[in-house]
Amino acid sequence: MEINMESKKKSRGNRIVASFSSAIKNFCSILPVLLGIVFLLGLFKSYISQQMITSVFTGEVFKDTILGSTLGSILAGSPITSYIIGGELLKDGVSLLAVTAFIGAWVTVGIVQLPAEAAVLGKKFAITRNLLSFLFSMILAIMTFVTLEVVT
Repeated sequence: MEINMESKKKSRGNRIVASFSSAIKNFCSILPVLLGIVFLLGLFKSYISQQMITSVFTGEVFKDTILGSTLGSILAGSPITSYIIGGELLKDGVSLLAVTAFIGAWVTVGIVQLPAEAAVLGKKFAITRNLLSFLFSMILAIMTFVTLEVVT
């Protein structure tokens, strides 16, 4: 009985080592793509200023929603920074509808990250997830706008 338990422990240990080895190999193969994404995000954030973003929004409901979602998809970022950017956009006079669409897409859609996501999770899944996230960011913006109009 003791021999059987020891062999199971060794077998489990070998599987854990094999799993870590496989994970490290996968990470190393994805690393160049991840670095490329980091560099591209840095370039986008360097060349597209907040003034450029606020000059694009006109106040039209559907145009602002589409523009907000489109820009948020291209300029993808983290949720923490989205609150700061959203607050600044509202201070600059951008409509709540556009800001909500922008933030929703900023956090959920990632055009820049799409190649890495497709490499890791599959092309069909990555494209479907991003398209649905883009659509839902617009729906969320409109629902938020309508809800606030009813409440206030």
